[in-house]
Amino acid sequence: MSNGDVKAAGEESLAPQQTRIMDKWSYLLAWLGGCVSIGTFAMGSSLVGTLNLLQTAVAIAIGCFVIGVALALNGAAGHKYGIPFMVQARGAFGFAGTRFPGLVRAVPAVVWYGFQSWIGAGALNAVSATLFGFDNLVFHFIVFQLLQIGLSVYGFQGIKWLENIGSVFILGALVYMFYSVITKFGGAINERITSIDGTWGLPFWGATMLFLGIYSTMMLNVSDYSRELHRNVRPGLLTTIYSMSILPATLFMGLIGLMVSGATGVADPIKVFSSAVDNTPLLVITLLFIAFAQVTTNVLNNVVPPAYVLMDVFKLSFRKSAILVGLLAFATFPWVLVKDESAAGLQFFVQTYSAFLGPIFAVLVVDYYVLRRRTLNLDHFYDANGPFRGVNWAGIVATGVGAAVALSFSSISWYASLLPAGLTYLVLMRYWAPCRRFFDGREGAAAATAPDMTGVARP
Repeated sequence: MSNGDVKAAGEESLAPQQTRIMDKWSYLLAWLGGCVSIGTFAMGSSLVGTLNLLQTAVAIAIGCFVIGVALALNGAAGHKYGIPFMVQARGAFGFAGTRFPGLVRAVPAVVWYGFQSWIGAGALNAVSATLFGFDNLVFHFIVFQLLQIGLSVYGFQGIKWLENIGSVFILGALVYMFYSVITKFGGAINERITSIDGTWGLPFWGATMLFLGIYSTMMLNVSDYSRELHRNVRPGLLTTIYSMSILPATLFMGLIGLMVSGATGVADPIKVFSSAVDNTPLLVITLLFIAFAQVTTNVLNNVVPPAYVLMDVFKLSFRKSAILVGLLAFATFPWVLVKDESAAGLQFFVQTYSAFLGPIFAVLVVDYYVLRRRTLNLDHFYDANGPFRGVNWAGIVATGVGAAVALSFSSISWYASLLPAGLTYLVLMRYWAPCRRFFDGREGAAAATAPDMTGVARP
């Protein structure tokens, strides 16, 4: 293994994970807490005038089911072998080539990190202004970001307890927020959202992609999380855990976004909730919930993936990588993505990056299930001078083909990219001579297998 793969005591690393710290309940709660995204609120806001309440709820449910299946599929290698995304991708893209999918995954994470920190800081600023008369958004943004950087350096041990404790508070707050919105804006919601015809056509399927597109980043690097899960959790149960942990938060936040933006014409969540809650103590609790939700989401979803990329490329420690990711998030200009009057900027952002994440997902799934038949030679995945050295151009070309198709169908970019990318990768790996060593490498006599359910490696 390379120096960057060696694990120090108490430190996250790229080495195969032997000690699993999450049981099925901790894992479910971690995903529940980590998926309360204000981005989901913004996606709901962007559907005002396009879908009615029922259609939006169905679109969210379909999106969450697709997410659950996709996470279970692509997380299988990490769960079985204990390897993170940046190692999993070496077979499909090569040691040097993994910088491409790593960068594609890292950039949206850093942008989401900055955006959600800006929203959380806005909530804290509103609390400060309400209780103490101190109104300075930039100050709260800096302090809030530094707080998250401090939390993120503790790795998955810190993430586990933060998410487990926070998810209970988050669920209660979501129910209360949903009730408050219906109570205050019920008439306007019925007139402007529930009663419209909407559509079950292409815009409806585009809406399912918007809600799953928020999680298309996590579909890519899900092995970063599944490698921490106890080995005795079966694939069928995993799909249920993913779907049912993501569905409540996505359903509540998406519908709240649709209802309040439709009723008020405002897409900024802080202003919306400030107007929806008349009671000052409850308003403070609601705003603190928004801030806390950004912490749980950022620490799980937007720190770990780019941190692992930096660890792989620059051979940094996890703590140094987490700090650098937090500092980079300062420079993302998050206030541009969602303005008072519109969430169109965030919608365009999700559609665009999904066009590139979908093809990479398809390449990884074809590589693991079709070509390698769920059997990995770990020696090759950690040998920088072995058969996976350099760049596997099959993965790069297939991603480009899938992205080109996806960008031609931007409203359903993630769906549109899967088949072209997967088929292109399969054909190139089987018939393009320069890629053969990446495929044939799986058949080495010294192939390493995954530990069995008892944790003892099979010969």
